[in-house]
Amino acid sequence: MAAFSGDARHRVAVLARDRVLSFELSIVHRIFGQARSAAGAALYEVVTCAPEPGDVRTDADFTLAVAHGPEALAEAETVVVPASADDFEPRNEPLDPSLAAALARIRPGTRIASICSGSFVLAAAGLLAGRRATAHWRSSARFRERFPDVAFDPDVLYTDDDGVLTSAGGASGIDLCLHMIRTDHGAAVANEVARGSVVPPHREGGQAQYVKRPMPDPRTSSTGRARRWALENLHRPLTLQELAAQESTSTRTFTRRFRDEIGTSPGRWLTQQRIERARTLLERTDLPIDEIAVTAGFGTAGSMRLHLKDELGVSPSAYRATFRGP
Repeated sequence: MAAFSGDARHRVAVLARDRVLSFELSIVHRIFGQARSAAGAALYEVVTCAPEPGDVRTDADFTLAVAHGPEALAEAETVVVPASADDFEPRNEPLDPSLAAALARIRPGTRIASICSGSFVLAAAGLLAGRRATAHWRSSARFRERFPDVAFDPDVLYTDDDGVLTSAGGASGIDLCLHMIRTDHGAAVANEVARGSVVPPHREGGQAQYVKRPMPDPRTSSTGRARRWALENLHRPLTLQELAAQESTSTRTFTRRFRDEIGTSPGRWLTQQRIERARTLLERTDLPIDEIAVTAGFGTAGSMRLHLKDELGVSPSAYRATFRGP
């Protein structure tokens, strides 16, 4: 049985692996399946395939009856690889032979995309060597360690490097599919698909706004007293001399110890803590932006806006709208 109908629609194959994340697999069908021409004709044909046809387990309490095998990959114009629950278990084995053989059937020039940790599959297959790529922020360290030849970017929602695309967490698969539709057929078509799914056509910022940074315990180090004091006085200007004085040491010694313990400079750490304070207040309170800027130690709303834009890729109001609603 042929995987695709043979008409003029763009052919998209979704590769379902054992314990595939059902949400991510369904994104591809839902987003591409809504794309229509001005005359109302479907622009894409999406099929699900597997390294071997048959039942494929999902991460949920149901299995998929997948009719198509790897032949669909050879016929596709776009291939999408969603994540599998197995990807989140730390291991460095090579690709399963059947999966490697399936990927080898993809024709040169085919657009290839991954969602979330599906990028591990693309990297293991050698498809991301020398390319810019991303994955879920929780997988950043493991990805960098395993694939040093990939230009990994942990801050973005998706990447597109000359037809090889990757995306971050599950929902950023929506952003990725909309981007591909926008590339193929323009913003108007992509915007209509976004409206139909009740999602923004384009989200501001990147993954950084969703990452919670752990704070080292101020009680367990030689700079802990200074950090604890700084957090209690974050609302006012703080100098390196004041921080060093809390530990009764010189600024040079304090800076060296601080870098050894925290991995960054005191000034950079202060900025990060002010951003975390601002994020908490934006998420959990209705305080005006100007008041949050003062409380977090930025002084002015303009200064806070510049720091959040630089660090998170969004303005304070956009961040608040994301986490509290407009």
